[in-house]
Amino acid sequence: MIRARPYRRIALAFAAALVAVLAVSPVAAQPYPNKPVRMIVPFAPGGATDIIARTVAQKLSDRLGQPVVIENKPGAGTTIGNAEVAKARPDGYTLLFAPTPFVISQVVYPTLPYDPKKDFAPVSLLATSPFILVTNTAVPAKTIAELVALAKAKPGTLTFCSAGNGTVPHLSGELFKLRAGVDIVHVPYKGGGPAIVDLVGGQVNMMFATPIEVSQHVQAGRLNVLGTTARKRLAAFPNVPTLDESGYPGFEVASFFGVLAPAGTPPEVVNRLAGDLAAVMDSPEVREKFAAQSAEGNVQGPDAFAKFLDAERDKWADIVKRSGAKVD
Repeated sequence: MIRARPYRRIALAFAAALVAVLAVSPVAAQPYPNKPVRMIVPFAPGGATDIIARTVAQKLSDRLGQPVVIENKPGAGTTIGNAEVAKARPDGYTLLFAPTPFVISQVVYPTLPYDPKKDFAPVSLLATSPFILVTNTAVPAKTIAELVALAKAKPGTLTFCSAGNGTVPHLSGELFKLRAGVDIVHVPYKGGGPAIVDLVGGQVNMMFATPIEVSQHVQAGRLNVLGTTARKRLAAFPNVPTLDESGYPGFEVASFFGVLAPAGTPPEVVNRLAGDLAAVMDSPEVREKFAAQSAEGNVQGPDAFAKFLDAERDKWADIVKRSGAKVD
């Protein structure tokens, strides 16, 4: 009988012991999640996306039993934050809080540092939110008609701000210019928060903003609301007409908020996150907070969200083409 050499017996024994240890190891057996989760917000703090993301992150943290930490990565029409998530390890510990510019960037930028179809795994659509057109109190116009008349009387002098090139407020302004036949100047910022600070301060004249961003300034009398891009009047602003009512039929624009993970994230992790996010959005506290800001819950799981993203990209591609909007 041939006997195994001592060193081979030792190696086999060690391997068997290692397998046994790993089988019962807490590290190997730990389910997702077992450490904090990063949620990248591709805008500066203070804007609508950041506010909503923090509301969701707090509740998601309760569901996961781990901190969900917001990291703001603004710039380049959200592509800086998007790229960081695209390159992250696909283990469920880095997520992207994706607003509408995730799809708009695909049609306004000639190249991107990631593939929006191949580098991300859709997790869940959360909500949609219409916009309101606000002006600072130094602008004498109190209606859309008066604003258009003022812009036509002073072409190239009025300004509108946005959270950055290729964002929904930017393209909403470009669409307004097209439909109203006015010459107003776009001023991009790195996030909604800084844009609103300058809007309130009088450095810029107007903005298409989500109600959640500017409601406190409207209530305090620091901004005036002239119209909304919603299909019907908003409960929070019942006396404010829609753009459709103001003479621009079909002028309907809304932003969306969703969550994506890096491509390759295990399906069980994606489904776990989708389920927890659905539960978060079903929370009475979250529903009430969103409704108070005219944001409507619209939860869709991974497959439905993927189709939604394709449809949104096609819609914004058409708006960009018709308006001639470009990234400055």
